[in-house]
Amino acid sequence: MDIDALDHERYMERALTLAREAGDRGDEPFGSLLVHDGEVIMEEQNGVNTADDIRRHPELTLARRAASELDADTRRETVMYTSTEPCAMCSGGIYIASLGGIVYSVSAATAADLTGGGAVVPSAEILGRGDREVPVHGPVLETAGKDVHRECWPY
Repeated sequence: MDIDALDHERYMERALTLAREAGDRGDEPFGSLLVHDGEVIMEEQNGVNTADDIRRHPELTLARRAASELDADTRRETVMYTSTEPCAMCSGGIYIASLGGIVYSVSAATAADLTGGGAVVPSAEILGRGDREVPVHGPVLETAGKDVHRECWPY
């Protein structure tokens, strides 16, 4: 699969909409979707606060769903679009699920600067190890992604 041949902006706009909706409802502003053969096949929003579950990052939820609902060949041909570069927990889940690639809007380092926080491990450090490499592409629509964070965080 050629991750660079996809229409990144189209899908990223949807991920950013999902992130904004999550922030509007009281969750952290993160949204993600899975694309296979040019079609969105799954979407998720952050649910950490509303579900009272620290695992409810959209990237991890989609990785889990993909692992249980899609066959291995389909997973390898599926790209995740996400409003912010996945954290270490989510990157591990993406690697285990064997997704075909990741495209993000805002890097983890930039998000930490905007939100005041947290440990930062670039997803490529996790997704580029082991017996295979999961391509990571970004930033895409970075200014719009930063705007979502600025709207939702008090920093």
